[in-house]
Amino acid sequence: MAHHKIMAILTAKEGLSEDLMALLSTMVAPSRAEPGNLRWDIWRDTSDANRFVLDELYADAAAVDHHRATPHFQHYLSRVNDLATRVAVVAEPVQVRDLAG
Repeated sequence: MAHHKIMAILTAKEGLSEDLMALLSTMVAPSRAEPGNLRWDIWRDTSDANRFVLDELYADAAAVDHHRATPHFQHYLSRVNDLATRVAVVAEPVQVRDLAG
């Protein structure tokens, strides 16, 4: 079983940065509560306040699939393209430092 990392970069469309932040904020608690979710964080670019980075970590591919099927993700998906451009990468570990031990 390999962890799966999702890194998404979202750039708010003109004048929609706060709307994007509001949408992203609705994702935090339910995403963190999902089985198999190990991390779900929002970062804001220090050089561009309109750019956000989502840092997500899941126990395995099944947890990613579960996340994508949730009502909160489906709601996010229905709105995000109106608010931002986005690039998402799903990655599996190659050489990752184990911070637990």
